[in-house]
Amino acid sequence: MEYFGPGINEMSLPDRAMLSNMAPEYGATIGFFPVDEETLRYLRNTNRPESLVRLVEAYSKEQGLFRTKDTPDPIYSITLELDLGEVEPCIAGPKRPQDRIPLSQAKQAFQDTLQAPVEKRGFALPDSELDKKATIKMNGKEDELHNGSVVISAITSCTNTSNPSVLLAAGLLAKNAVERGLSVQPHVKTSLAPGSRVVTDYLNEAGLTEYLEKLGFYTVGYGCTTCIGNSGPLPDAVSEAIDQYDLVVAGVLSGNRNFEGRIHRQIKANYLASPPLVVAYALAGRMDIDLTTEPIGTDKNGEPVYLKNIWPAKEEIDELIDAAQNPRLYKKEYEGIEKSNPLWNEIPTTESALYEWDPNSTYIQEPPFFMNFSPETTPIAPIKNMKVLVKVGDSVTTDHISPAGSIDPNSPAGKYLIERGVDPKDFNSYGSRRGNDRVMTRGTFANIRLKNQLAPGTEGGWTTYLPTGEVMTIFEAAEKYKNSNTPLMVLAGKEYGTGSSRDWAAKGTILLGIRAVLAESFERIHRSNLVGMGVLPLQFKPGENYQSIGLTGSETMTVHIDDNLQPGQEVKVDFETVDGSKKSITAICRLDTPVEVDYYRNGGILHTVLRNFIKQS
Repeated sequence: MEYFGPGINEMSLPDRAMLSNMAPEYGATIGFFPVDEETLRYLRNTNRPESLVRLVEAYSKEQGLFRTKDTPDPIYSITLELDLGEVEPCIAGPKRPQDRIPLSQAKQAFQDTLQAPVEKRGFALPDSELDKKATIKMNGKEDELHNGSVVISAITSCTNTSNPSVLLAAGLLAKNAVERGLSVQPHVKTSLAPGSRVVTDYLNEAGLTEYLEKLGFYTVGYGCTTCIGNSGPLPDAVSEAIDQYDLVVAGVLSGNRNFEGRIHRQIKANYLASPPLVVAYALAGRMDIDLTTEPIGTDKNGEPVYLKNIWPAKEEIDELIDAAQNPRLYKKEYEGIEKSNPLWNEIPTTESALYEWDPNSTYIQEPPFFMNFSPETTPIAPIKNMKVLVKVGDSVTTDHISPAGSIDPNSPAGKYLIERGVDPKDFNSYGSRRGNDRVMTRGTFANIRLKNQLAPGTEGGWTTYLPTGEVMTIFEAAEKYKNSNTPLMVLAGKEYGTGSSRDWAAKGTILLGIRAVLAESFERIHRSNLVGMGVLPLQFKPGENYQSIGLTGSETMTVHIDDNLQPGQEVKVDFETVDGSKKSITAICRLDTPVEVDYYRNGGILHTVLRNFIKQS
């Protein structure tokens, strides 16, 4: 997605970067803004060497990439128009980042979501459960929780937390709120995780840190926190009330991912918002409020305070922007950074060209991708007698597939770590252990909100081991199938693999023994990643799906392919039911290019690269 037009002249580079960084949310691989004077100004403001700035300018101009106000707009085959004057405040949620909600409609949208069907990303609550409430004690004071209570409000390190305008807006809103006598609701767990230490510096220099801290937004770190599941536990009273009353509580965060099960296992509704709106929802303490028309609280005199009363003016923010982009701050934080961390510098290293694997490490293990590797390829052949491991509906995301967030002690990954002497308090997260395939494979399809239709009535990483009918974890079943050399398949609906382009969504799939995915449609990047790991993506023909064909998932399946396979070819898929009856369909092979066919023939891109390297050496 390339941006052009006169509106670019009015956009700061951090604003442009924020839009570019959210490319996955609007379905693009990248978001591109041209290089211009604003780019050069940003490089200077962030303490880049002048020689680098001159090189960027000269190179960009020589290549015809440098934009000025007089540069003619490029000619594109497809264009979309966005009037910046029509942009309005919004949030996104409660289960996907692409589900945008105008702020003025957020209250009604949340209330509608409570009773909307699960397949429409709702919570399907009956009328009798809408008004459930729990009285709790927090810090010696009575508090109330209900459906829609915000229990986590986090300014996180994702996407927009290195953009001074929104961070300063959050600080100024906090200042205005404190001065009006407002405070955060007791049941809201607040945190601030800037994307850079420079953020801390300019918030300090602007005198805004103290106001954020008065509202509970203390800095907790500078890396992935709440939006990858590192929020930590909720207070006991809050946690117990949620479980006892089965409340649909909410998290509000300034990240760019809010898929199911990612933020916190007890929080079913999660919304993405700008940092100042994160602070606003912390003050309100609930999602069932219209921040555009209802008071956010009352001041010291008992007068209602509306969001518009404490929202900072653009002029206030602009006065502080220049200070936030002072090269002095960047020089202070980053000059000599490669030697400034004693703990990092004390890590022992060796001169070996090969990594020395530690068999006892629970963080990094040698992955099995090249076990039994042969320099020669084997011909593409039919995949015979597959069993279905997972059968899911529409919009299953890479967060449902790939391990993300916290590790449950009772999960296969948790038990693996406990067996190796790791205390649950030291589990860290799947993301921190993504170098250990033993942990990650056990966490694949283990999302707590996954609904595998092969294990009705369950939620999470469960399936039915078809030979015996026993319900067990997906990892345990996969191991049993592996022992009998049974290849596996996934059946899915539309938009399989939406969301972040998580590599472990494909890696974990192949390591479980899944050889093919048959879906109504694929998210394009995940489809490509499956091919890159040697998993065959198959697509139902238009108008067909597993419901129309009558597939229950209990069938034994064979895909008829051979070494003459062509991109986009229609292939025969046979199904044999448990009573011995047989039927066939024709599916579309989603190897879309000759290169992808070659990747698949090699068993994936890793094997392709290694074999090519061997041939050239």
